[in-house]
Amino acid sequence: MPGEDTDHRKERMKSDCKKIMDSINAMCFENLNDEQVHSLVMMREIARGVVENRAGKVSGSDVKKALSSSIDKMVESCRHVVSILGRVSCEGLGEEEFQKLMRMKEIAMGIVLKRSTTALTAGGEQADGGDDDGSEKDMYSGGVVVESRSEDDQNERQGVVDGEIHMWNGYVPIIEGAGTESKMVEDYCEVVSRDEDAWNVGRGSVVEGTRDAGHQEQARRVEGLMFEDDCLVVVSEFETQDVKSEVQKSLSPSASQISILWPSDDVINLDWVQVMMFSIAQSSCGESSSRFCDLIPVPLVDKLIDTASSILCKEPNCVEVDCQGEDSRVVVVGDIYGQFPDLLRLFEHAGLPSDNQLYVFNGNYVDRGTRGLDVFLVLLAWKVLMPSRVYLLRGNHESRYCTFLYGFEEEVKTKYGYHGEYVYRKCLDCFKELPLASVIANSVYTTHGGLFRSGTSLRKSKRRREETLELGSLEDLSKVERSLIDAPDIGPNVLLTDVLWSDPSKEDGLVEKTFRERGLWWGPDCTEAFLRQSNLKLIIRSHEGPDVRENQDDFGDMLNGYSVDHVGESGKLYTLFSAPDYPQCGEKRYNNKGVYAVLKPPDFESPSFHSFKDVERLQTDADGDKDLVIVDKPGSVTVNASLSWFI
Repeated sequence: MPGEDTDHRKERMKSDCKKIMDSINAMCFENLNDEQVHSLVMMREIARGVVENRAGKVSGSDVKKALSSSIDKMVESCRHVVSILGRVSCEGLGEEEFQKLMRMKEIAMGIVLKRSTTALTAGGEQADGGDDDGSEKDMYSGGVVVESRSEDDQNERQGVVDGEIHMWNGYVPIIEGAGTESKMVEDYCEVVSRDEDAWNVGRGSVVEGTRDAGHQEQARRVEGLMFEDDCLVVVSEFETQDVKSEVQKSLSPSASQISILWPSDDVINLDWVQVMMFSIAQSSCGESSSRFCDLIPVPLVDKLIDTASSILCKEPNCVEVDCQGEDSRVVVVGDIYGQFPDLLRLFEHAGLPSDNQLYVFNGNYVDRGTRGLDVFLVLLAWKVLMPSRVYLLRGNHESRYCTFLYGFEEEVKTKYGYHGEYVYRKCLDCFKELPLASVIANSVYTTHGGLFRSGTSLRKSKRRREETLELGSLEDLSKVERSLIDAPDIGPNVLLTDVLWSDPSKEDGLVEKTFRERGLWWGPDCTEAFLRQSNLKLIIRSHEGPDVRENQDDFGDMLNGYSVDHVGESGKLYTLFSAPDYPQCGEKRYNNKGVYAVLKPPDFESPSFHSFKDVERLQTDADGDKDLVIVDKPGSVTVNASLSWFI
């Protein structure tokens, strides 16, 4: 019958169209240009319309939505990859395996972050004006319908007011201006997520900036991808391009200047912190340090420091770190000294903070390196995100005195210009809130400098200056007034100086210093007495690097990143240093290793120490006229230290 012939032809046509879809889905798009990709996807969507009995003509808008949907799914998959890799410990991996793991993370994070900044468009002309009726509805944006209009409607969109695109769940991307600079991807407003659990940068963070024409073109490319039904997957072969350089190029401020703002609901999440870390790392590649204020604007610094300070001020001088559970562990980190890329390397090596992985930082986040502000702000973000999993202690460089001499003040003022003094003072105010020590699992005492005199010694010294100093206790430590930006040399608060500046000695006793002038020397007998009276098993302190230990024969030279300084009946004293190839700014580099310590239950008196290499540094001359005065031992050294050392 004629009807049967017609049905048969329809079924055969559907079968043929299904084969066309399968063939296109199996194709690799890696070496195709934009026009070829567009044609293939158009052909696939036409075939899909036949298979699904769709009515109406396939338009350019349908092709764009198909591409956007596929890319969104790929980005969501990459988000999961980044999350999984962030929880992976690199212990026991060889250098080759470690580099492969890091490359995987770079590729996945680059795709996620690039999508979050380039998939947002506003304005422009219709690419397929004959196919569209002037509006495109049902472009899904987490429950928000986004409507585009023709040029006759002044290129406005539903949800676009004065150049701002308002999106789901507090995510408010801002496209500056309403002119040509803000046009992207042929007047199509691609969206980042398909549901409220998809890519949401910080539940209210803001991506801000303009894109040039080259970046617009790059946003449309799908090279290195292939279709598998409606889901794009990453091609495993990347021989045709240097993926890392492409990701860095696409994220560089010259292509897209991003500003990270505080979430509108005042709640940061893991995505927000990770994007902040990655953005700071990527934006600094070869760029002037003055661009930092565009990436991390003053209002964000204000809010982050205020929020962190409100948490820190409630913590006691000596915080108790509770480590329970067989799978839990505590990572103890020594001096970082503004070496932000090496902090990221440490996180990659040890794993990010989590419910089962706690971090205790022993201070000295700033100075001697040009990225102390990067270090400090990122660690504050982690503190706000996980206040009971990340603990930030104060070091002697968290002071006005040291930051003036060793470069942090100059770094902040270089990065923030007119607002530099304000941001610098905000940091100083936060330094005063940092706790002084920690006790981990009632077993391990950590601090920056070391032990301290007792309050009784202070009272006796007023009567007889020759009186022998007495060792302080945890109770004495709890009474220290820490809200002083500079530790005093004399007076009732000199214990603050002891905690931040003291060093161990091979000679028994507790005496005031004469060499470094501040703090105390304490001997093995004091370590033994402190551990015994406090019922502790171990002391892990920092404060001394390879420069200080270079000419000392009594202790290790710190080139391996740590040393065992005292061994007694009750336990041991370790010195820990976490800034590899120290210092970043200086005439002499020590090529030392960076090390962190890991404490696990139940045997806390036996820490494991893990070394990591420094990240290769590239020096630029953008701010080469800046001179930093570095004062370490008596006599100062002037170093031509550019504040544009970026990795």
